[in-house]
Amino acid sequence: MSLISAKNIYLRYENTSVVEDLSFNVEAGDYLCIVGENGSGKSTLIKSILGLKETAKGHLHMGDGLTSKQIGYLPQQKAAQRDFPASVWEVVLSGCLTSKNGGIFFSKKQKELALSNMEKLDILPLKNKCYRELSGGQQQRVLLARALCATEKMILLDEPVTGLDPVVTAEFYSLIRKINSKYGITVIMVSHDLFTAVNNATHILHLRKTDSFFGTTAEYLKSEIYKSFSGGDTL
Repeated sequence: MSLISAKNIYLRYENTSVVEDLSFNVEAGDYLCIVGENGSGKSTLIKSILGLKETAKGHLHMGDGLTSKQIGYLPQQKAAQRDFPASVWEVVLSGCLTSKNGGIFFSKKQKELALSNMEKLDILPLKNKCYRELSGGQQQRVLLARALCATEKMILLDEPVTGLDPVVTAEFYSLIRKINSKYGITVIMVSHDLFTAVNNATHILHLRKTDSFFGTTAEYLKSEIYKSFSGGDTL
């Protein structure tokens, strides 16, 4: 089942064309990594998927009843956000806001969902802790649990391990694999870590202005664009 279908789309950043004639598909259960140099259009594409920016040309269609509001989003965390004075429970539960339908209070079902996602990510013991007192790795788990509260189908992560040490980074990537393989959540992740991308993703979208690549990871590893971008290194 196709969740996202992009056909011949063009993306612009301010008044500059950054991606031209791009086509790709994201099927249910895929793990797609988006890679490319700085300025290649990764952030612009994310905004388009989230419905925050229109494509300059072409069609970006969502299927299987998916809407942009039903995508769990974990953006890059800014320094000010790391100091947010709320409890872990409050942060995770806020992921259910898109499904409140104007109600004042969270329902029993929404609270149970938040608790379930906290348990999946091993942060239930942190429920009453203050978010800003957590380590960077713990904070990312909290934000991931929050993102999962917004969706049953897809999460979108924008360089989620920035600033984390190697051990915590490896643990976080392991969590993403678990969410994808065990719980069937489709993953789209923007990453500058090419090694991790090709060792985890089922598909790669490598953005360039006019000749982007989209295909399976196996196909990407054989492509000229991978050989050029990786400097000729092989795995």
